[in-house]
Amino acid sequence: MESATADEVLEPITASAVPAAVRPGHGGAGGDESGDEVLFPSDPLHRRKDRCLERLAGIARLEARTAAEKAQVIAELVEVSTALDPPAQSPQEAAAQEMALIAEVACALTVGERTASTLLAESHTLTTDLPLTLAALQAGAISWQHARVMVDEATNLDPSAAKALEAHFLDPDAPNPARGPAGELVPSRFRHKARIWRERHHPVSIEKRHTRSVADRRLEYRPDRDGMAWLSAYLPADRAAGIWNRATAAARALQGPDEDRTLTQMRADVAATLLLGGAADDPHAGVPSPRAQAVITVPVMSLLGATDEPAMLDGHGPIPVTMARRLIADGAESFHRVLIDPRDGAPLEIGRTSYRVTKAQRQWLRMRDGKCPFPGCSNPSLDNEADHLLAWVNGGTTGISNLAQPCPKHHKLRHSTGWTPGPATADHPPGWISPTGRRYASERPDWEPPHLPDEWIADLQPPLVEAAPRPDP
Repeated sequence: MESATADEVLEPITASAVPAAVRPGHGGAGGDESGDEVLFPSDPLHRRKDRCLERLAGIARLEARTAAEKAQVIAELVEVSTALDPPAQSPQEAAAQEMALIAEVACALTVGERTASTLLAESHTLTTDLPLTLAALQAGAISWQHARVMVDEATNLDPSAAKALEAHFLDPDAPNPARGPAGELVPSRFRHKARIWRERHHPVSIEKRHTRSVADRRLEYRPDRDGMAWLSAYLPADRAAGIWNRATAAARALQGPDEDRTLTQMRADVAATLLLGGAADDPHAGVPSPRAQAVITVPVMSLLGATDEPAMLDGHGPIPVTMARRLIADGAESFHRVLIDPRDGAPLEIGRTSYRVTKAQRQWLRMRDGKCPFPGCSNPSLDNEADHLLAWVNGGTTGISNLAQPCPKHHKLRHSTGWTPGPATADHPPGWISPTGRRYASERPDWEPPHLPDEWIADLQPPLVEAAPRPDP
């Protein structure tokens, strides 16, 4: 028997998820029992388009139901894990147990630990405090994004206030209910409405809540593609608005017939200039180069201008070689040139002389691991400390193959829970073994052989290529 196609499998499932009122043959608003003649025009392409839209709506409802099932499974997992773990004897032990469970969920779902931690908290809130929201999610009446908005806005509300919040938007029989179903609003508009209602009806004054939230202010950095990155700040509203307005005013002042940058581009340049200590009102000054520590690995051929291979900025990833040259020439205070193997692009060993972890070894670990080796962790290696995989007292050596650079969080996880690192080599960071025995590989750098100009290849003798051993201490 031939296997069914994906469309054949999805057809009955998505059909069951589409309300009868919008399917042919079921009438509906303004329709009759025949359905086809009223809902669909005679053009077969229009009928196909309508069916595609119906199936999309059905798939969206399936995704909502799957999200509800995931939340319930996670809540059950937490319940089982709590029953299996021995009673915590201290807050530190309780935190370690929670950290171990978060890591287990993150590895099982292949997500970051922050995402896993958020998912555990959201699942707990949905299954214990927001029954109407969970029921609407199970019915496909709202999406997972809508459910997350409800969880966010219910945070720090007492049970009665949280119940009133979800009843206003999800219970049509509630006193003074919202106008229109929540699921018919895009999540961003739903968040706007839910936040306004929350602020108006919150039992605690906004002054007290603001004082508490100020402690959570922070600056966040997220690398992006094409040598770009996102920088965002969580600040009190007046400061954030002041920064935005000042950057906008300065950008508008720079506009003129000779200025080819857009207002959006100039606003970003003004903010970067101010943060890096430059003069934002000088249209010819440009954004100054950073003076903070920057570790850059540049292929030697690119540095010489023979190729345009990207350089590597520690904590970010590939950047244009022109950017690397400018950082090196204009102010980067820390620059390491690393010899790479011409066979596969891997960095070569840079030295080991004693029991104590040397500076050269730490630099080597940074090049081998690039970041914390725990699966999904992106903490840059600059913040991490070298750690022996097999302790010295148990016969471990201080060679590269017995060292890793976990971040403080995962260093603590290793020594306070059942998570253990696996073996490493000179080229490969260690994997990890969870308390349940599951094995997870660490992320490995994607080395590639360096690109050589064609005129150089003829001059590269075979002995030179073979004379690049990579010892494994």
